[in-house]
Amino acid sequence: MSARAGSNLIERANRVAAIAGKFADSVDKEGRFPHEAIDAMKAERLLGIQVSCEMGGESAEIDQIAETCCILGQSCAASAMIFAMHHIKLSSVVEHGQSVEWHRDFLRHIAEKQLLLASATTEGGIGGDLRNSICAIEVDGDTCRLEKNATVISYGVYADAILITSRSHKDAVSSDQVITVFLKDQYTLEKTNEWDALGMRGTCSEGFVFRGEALKVQILPRPFADIAAQSMLAQSHTLWGSLWYGIAIDAVSRAQAFVRAAARRNPGTPQPGALRVAEASNMLQMLKSEIIACLKIYNDAKRDPDKLASMGFAIAMNNLKVATSQTILQIINHAMLVCGIMGYKNGTPYSLGRHLRDAHSAQLMISNERILGNTATMLLIHKQNTSLLG
Repeated sequence: MSARAGSNLIERANRVAAIAGKFADSVDKEGRFPHEAIDAMKAERLLGIQVSCEMGGESAEIDQIAETCCILGQSCAASAMIFAMHHIKLSSVVEHGQSVEWHRDFLRHIAEKQLLLASATTEGGIGGDLRNSICAIEVDGDTCRLEKNATVISYGVYADAILITSRSHKDAVSSDQVITVFLKDQYTLEKTNEWDALGMRGTCSEGFVFRGEALKVQILPRPFADIAAQSMLAQSHTLWGSLWYGIAIDAVSRAQAFVRAAARRNPGTPQPGALRVAEASNMLQMLKSEIIACLKIYNDAKRDPDKLASMGFAIAMNNLKVATSQTILQIINHAMLVCGIMGYKNGTPYSLGRHLRDAHSAQLMISNERILGNTATMLLIHKQNTSLLG
């Protein structure tokens, strides 16, 4: 994507963010899907930007998608999360599906129709471990069938297609997985639980029994283990981190506005909250640096298959997720202390309750405990990189 096209993307993202921001509080309060924001994304053609230009998209790189997540996160975290999750799923097809004509046609259709993709990687009985499945895809000639107790499918009833994991066949071990694209008219969803959550309420992450029948070619041709390690891991942690950074930016901006307003009312009087704003700004800068560094690591690794499959790469992405999910809470807490009761109350220009509640989901989306456990195992055999230069 050219610099001019990138600038155009930022303008479009800002227009969507302005619409998302108008409805963010009602989306949160009512726990409803952010129709207005998603309709605006489709109108601005943001859902197909990752698809290549020759297939009708814009060949957007991870940096541009991350920046869009950041912009949206400053207005409505739930809308930003839906955008991020859509592109995380889209990356699986872009990076791993193009050897099959059906998937190339699917990419063209996404770009043309601005289809919204959802994910079904969690399952009852596996404890949130997306790298294991109980259910198995059944292949019968040119047809495949799947039934899965999916404990969470974010915005599942609003999606145009769902990418869903399973064992590769009925005799496969739990970690031998594939991921399959099912179009909306190829499956049914039987709701098993509601979504009445602390934060990220607009993602509508309900649970369902999924039952689908599709063509065998809709199974992505690469094992899910490769897809997870080579694109999904990095896409998830960089895009989530970017939108969480956006939440923190808006929280600090509200705290900064609070201090400025107090200074105007009492000119020449020291403002105690100003020091906390400075501390929060420092943490924001460190968080931004971490995200930018990991975006560079990912871009470099995409050109080197050995790096992409290395423990060092996986550890860097794991560290990014843990660091961003923990740091945003510290930043927002600082902002809350600055704004005081005006930040604690809803309905004020300085309200931070939604920011704090949305941010608390970050440590749970692929649990930090699970990620730290995986990193600890890798560090038993992997030597830490001690260089500043790479």
